[in-house]
Amino acid sequence: MRTVEEHVDTILSSLPTLESIELAVLDAQGLLCGEEVVSSTMLPAFDHSSIDGYAVRRADLKNASPDEPAHLPVVAEAEPGSREQRNVSPGSAIRIFPGALLPGGADAIVPLAWTDRGVARVNVVRCPPAGAYIRRAGEDVQPGDTAVNVGTPIGPAQVGLLAAVGRVRVQARPRPRVTVLSIGSELVDVGTTPEPGELVDVNSFALSAAARDAGGAVYRAGSVPANRDRLMSTLEAQLLRTDLLILSGGFASGSFDVVSECLSELGQVEYSRVAMQPGMPQGFGVIGEREVPVICLPNDPVSALVSFEVFARPAIRHMLGKKRLFRPMTKAAATEHLNSPAGRKQFRRGLLMRHPDGGYVVSPVGGAGAHLLFSMAQANCLIVIPEDVTEVTEGANVSVMPLVLGS
Repeated sequence: MRTVEEHVDTILSSLPTLESIELAVLDAQGLLCGEEVVSSTMLPAFDHSSIDGYAVRRADLKNASPDEPAHLPVVAEAEPGSREQRNVSPGSAIRIFPGALLPGGADAIVPLAWTDRGVARVNVVRCPPAGAYIRRAGEDVQPGDTAVNVGTPIGPAQVGLLAAVGRVRVQARPRPRVTVLSIGSELVDVGTTPEPGELVDVNSFALSAAARDAGGAVYRAGSVPANRDRLMSTLEAQLLRTDLLILSGGFASGSFDVVSECLSELGQVEYSRVAMQPGMPQGFGVIGEREVPVICLPNDPVSALVSFEVFARPAIRHMLGKKRLFRPMTKAAATEHLNSPAGRKQFRRGLLMRHPDGGYVVSPVGGAGAHLLFSMAQANCLIVIPEDVTEVTEGANVSVMPLVLGS
């Protein structure tokens, strides 16, 4: 039996690195930039006003005050989008709007609040500081500046900056193509009324959703019976278009031989007993000519989802190039006594809540059974109890893994 950490290390050390590809800027959102993007232009591209007011020469307003305002004729208007270069002559003002090209000769903008908002003539009661409310060309980005570095997560601000420097497309680390497949002759698709002995294929839906939440580009291949020919043809077809294959099921005595035989013909997969609850049976290897990694998860829905969190989610984030592979942990006080099997790391479903006095408390949801999907759906965290701890007393602090969507 291996530890959880040993199995995680085995998976992460065997994963391929996906090469960057060129994507439309919006399609790269959420990914890591795969190139150094150097600006060839200035931002802003020209001097312009940041407010609604009047473009002036400060020399005309030196003595302006509420008691003795300066009186200036308004000789023109400067509107955003106009390419006409206007000029402020001594002793005059130009009405200007946010984003409009700064008139020549103007060295400040007077806010409307400092004026009587005159149309033909304007009274100004205060002299603005030099350069006030003017956005200078290139004060944000100069030609040759690095706009986005390699490895930078591309979020809304980076998308905006890339667009601002004229990039329609950008190199980015792609989302790994993840194929999810359930194995079992007892499985029927959603919408089919199961007969006695049959089960609805829950795992391919749940695991596909989990893989999508982790950042993968997911294809749900559905379910396939534990039949050698059917399984082999399905696997061979999926290997042509996937970067990571996630299988659930196949550990039952009736199907294990078929699954292991098919996978061994395609590559090398090692099956292990991992010291955890739920989810002891696990498998990992690489198959096909492209050596596609395959993660084998248990049959029961809760075991499959917990195992995904522990092993498959970090794998997907690793292939994305993310630095934070694992969900952040926190501490919380247990609201009741908990038991855990010796020598196995337990992942109990829990409900994490903030305590009115500060800190967090966590309550177990449902039992420890690996089939109790309802309790998994009610939980917002996993309570993680180490292998060397067999009981947690009420009020004691425990480690908690919040299951935050998209985190």
